[in-house]
Amino acid sequence: MLQRWLTLTGVRTRVDGHFGRRTRLAVRRYERRQDLRVDGIVSRAQARGLRRRAYAARAAQVSAASAPTARAALAADGRTAVAPPSAPPAVHAAIAAANRIVTKPYRYGGGHAKVEDSGYDCSGAVSYALSGAGLLRAPLDSTGFMSYGEAGPGTWISVYAHGGHAYVVIAGLRFDTSGRGEDGPRWRPESRSAARFTVRHPPGL
Repeated sequence: MLQRWLTLTGVRTRVDGHFGRRTRLAVRRYERRQDLRVDGIVSRAQARGLRRRAYAARAAQVSAASAPTARAALAADGRTAVAPPSAPPAVHAAIAAANRIVTKPYRYGGGHAKVEDSGYDCSGAVSYALSGAGLLRAPLDSTGFMSYGEAGPGTWISVYAHGGHAYVVIAGLRFDTSGRGEDGPRWRPESRSAARFTVRHPPGL
């Protein structure tokens, strides 16, 4: 696993299952790149950081390979999104559902006790969009989304979650309660780092 993680982070390492001279040199190269103490020894803390970077790099690779050829775009009003015509019906439905709450404020716990709410938190907003497309039976919190659907990014819909936050990317456009401008469920055209997030997707999408 160490040798695979090193390769994923850009330090090509032969995967042979032995911590020999070549692997130690690879570890030292990685340490130099990350401004760590260069000693060729992988501590537990260093292994955690390496694993996190490797998983983020792998998620980025898979996301790039599976990105939809047609992308959603912001409408002229700057708030709602327009689904690409070639998108599956569930994608059109998820975008339409998200569009219904783009003027709502952020409210902690919003969207969980009841679907139609006066405000939404991060996981409540994601739940609303997915429920509107028939892809979720009941709202989930951010931790619940860490085991939602199937592992990895989807072709059309990808849910990003960790213990404290969740957001969804639908047809290449991020729907998130945090980002530039207002707080609350909004379409966010700017990119966001996926480091530390678990990535899941609805089956088939």
